[in-house]
Amino acid sequence: MRTLALIFTLLIYSNSGMSKDLQKATLGGGCFWCTEAIYLELKGVVDVKPGYSGGHVKNPTYNEVCEGTTGHAEVVQITFDPEVVSFSEILEVFFMTHDPTTLNRQGNDVGPQYRSAIFYHNEKQKEVAERVIDLFEKEEVYSKPIVTEVTGFDKFYVAEDYHINYYARNKTQGYCQFVVAPKLEKFKKIFKDQLK
Repeated sequence: MRTLALIFTLLIYSNSGMSKDLQKATLGGGCFWCTEAIYLELKGVVDVKPGYSGGHVKNPTYNEVCEGTTGHAEVVQITFDPEVVSFSEILEVFFMTHDPTTLNRQGNDVGPQYRSAIFYHNEKQKEVAERVIDLFEKEEVYSKPIVTEVTGFDKFYVAEDYHINYYARNKTQGYCQFVVAPKLEKFKKIFKDQLK
């Protein structure tokens, strides 16, 4: 796929000028059970925590976020080694494993908590995010415009314990079988060379 080749051209760009220490990425791609399961399988990812970002309520609960009134999105905060996986590769996985063209929605999950969002941690991440979005749009990877929010990171609130590693602990649950598992399989097929 031509787009993937173009994304890879960002690798040198996205790694230059960045610290060699571990870095963080905070992404909202719909339900965090899906995004957590995917990033836990990506080479170079050290840790993934589900949680909430982008809202105005301190220490929100899952139930509060699900009401859609806190302003928070369900997100994952990814700790990664930029020597192994670049921020642009993190974003490539992000854009290829959820629908960034639906406002406040991922499939049957509807509400602002399911919005597509990148909460950048520094100006370099913002620049890379904007360039990746621009490339995906120029290559017309999606038939509709990308509506992903690109906003400066402020706070991250870790989700309740029962959300952590949710898919691995609940594979037989309906949502996991019919929503998480297909996304995970799609990821493994597309990014088979980047699996742990």
